Amino acid sequence: MSKTWQISVPGSTANLGPGFDSIGLGLSLYLKLTVTLQDHWDIIHLDDNGPKEFELEEHLLYVIAKKIAQQYGQQLPACRVEMASELPLARGLGSSAAVIVAGIELANQVCELDLTTQDKLNLSSQIEGHPDNATASVLGGLTISSMDDNGLVDTFHINDIDASFVVYVPDVELKTSESRSVLPEQLNRSYTVRASANANMLAASLMARDFERAGRYMEADLFHEPFRAKLIPAYAEIRTAAKANGAYGTALSGAGPTMISIIPSAIASDFVHLMKEQFPEHQVILTKADEHGVQVNR
Repeated sequence: MSKTWQISVPGSTANLGPGFDSIGLGLSLYLKLTVTLQDHWDIIHLDDNGPKEFELEEHLLYVIAKKIAQQYGQQLPACRVEMASELPLARGLGSSAAVIVAGIELANQVCELDLTTQDKLNLSSQIEGHPDNATASVLGGLTISSMDDNGLVDTFHINDIDASFVVYVPDVELKTSESRSVLPEQLNRSYTVRASANANMLAASLMARDFERAGRYMEADLFHEPFRAKLIPAYAEIRTAAKANGAYGTALSGAGPTMISIIPSAIASDFVHLMKEQFPEHQVILTKADEHGVQVNR
């Protein structure tokens, strides 16, 4: 058995507007782990995108890896784990889902569990509570998923997303629990029918790779963005400026506060320059869809 593993997990964006808790997209922004067996546990964060102080027993990576090992009747061996992340915490770029997927893969490798891709989809989505970010980190590319009451995940997976994406990361955190607290408990029937139709059109447009139409439906969400917009710095201003500068559409990334635009790749350089000038208080990052999902090198 190999004694050292390199594990790479893409971050992700979820929802893309009306695809609430079901549509995800793996992004070329990564959580990378170097895992080495040793006689005691060390988890070392190589950047600021991780907790500065923590107890081992409360670290999400360790919690997940231990849980998965025990679930399969194995004892998790001690490891040294070096973690480097391009995913800021609590910003809507799938940082927790990436750690969950990494923890599952860590246990899979060091305990030789031989998990299938379907196992990883089910386990990560069950832990997350919904399959959007989790499936995107496992598979990469675009995922459209559902999870039944038994925690079984069914996913359409599409690669070769020939568009570029720009994320706008504000210098504030927004916990998913806080952003969910502003959502209404109930929606009336006619409103829900319109919201569902917009989600269907978004999914169909993405699967058809009609990104111009997908952009329109990204901006037509009725499930969550109308209620969360007030929590998001420069929400309306970013949407308006992005459209004026050539974006197909702009939406919250997950629960926010990060926002994401889908744009033609041909305008990427000029677009990013313009948006950086207009929103200097945000990190404006150009990225692409990840094509591979979780990867392991030994």
